[in-house]
Amino acid sequence: MKKYIIDANALISYVTDRNPDQQERIARVFQEAAKIRGIILCPQNVLTEFIYVLDKVYGVSKKDIRVMVEDFLAMPGVELAHPIDIPAVFNFWPEPLADFGDAIVASLGVLHKGSTILTFDRKFSRILRRLGLAVEKD
Repeated sequence: MKKYIIDANALISYVTDRNPDQQERIARVFQEAAKIRGIILCPQNVLTEFIYVLDKVYGVSKKDIRVMVEDFLAMPGVELAHPIDIPAVFNFWPEPLADFGDAIVASLGVLHKGSTILTFDRKFSRILRRLGLAVEKD
């Protein structure tokens, strides 16, 4: 069974129309997970960033955001990734990843061998590939 680790920008692409190609690609992964053909791991910090961006950048009501998060977490194949292995995160932060949240995602990529990281951040993707971690193709 395919295992994915989702980044906040992938979740944001799924619920907004900012990039229809990205939205379609993530929708396929969600459909795969809903049919129990894949697992989506979501670190808690990704949910925090997702909520913040929808609230502060997109102006989505907090009640609507709550429903989105509840629906996402209730989907078959979606798992909240806890706990976080902080010493493993420190293998990536502050070098080669300056963003602590990205370091959490990368550490899960190591912990869950064979998983694929879902992100549309090209700089982050390049670093992940250099580290030998699998990233969903752009």
